[in-house]
Amino acid sequence: MNTATMTTDTLQQALADLFAPWVQALNLKVERLDADSVTLRLPQSDQLTRVGGMLCGQAMMAAADTAMVLALIQHFGEFRPCSTVQLSSTFMKPLSGQDALVTARVLRVGKAMAFGEIDLAGANDGKSVFRASTTYALM
Repeated sequence: MNTATMTTDTLQQALADLFAPWVQALNLKVERLDADSVTLRLPQSDQLTRVGGMLCGQAMMAAADTAMVLALIQHFGEFRPCSTVQLSSTFMKPLSGQDALVTARVLRVGKAMAFGEIDLAGANDGKSVFRASTTYALM
């Protein structure tokens, strides 16, 4: 796999091939990709909501981490084993009644570490509800 052949279908297949069943149960869909970012859709689901119908923070963090791994696959043109070292998150407001769009952007990649940022916004209103910065160890 290389960046010239990377498509949304390729990354969607990576979700099925590389991630644990509980991550797959989030039903993430690859919406778009470009040179340094990947955007996933996290569908609204009763299984992912907490009291008051709000998307739970655990689902946001899992979707963010998953999106960044896919952004790294996009960056390298193939899967490279990596491990989350740090994920610093900020929850800015609740999200309810709509899908979320999760955009992960690779900021810098070195020999042993990669750095990125993630934004999660309402799919209908476009308002950011969650931001994260991440660091990954590359193996």
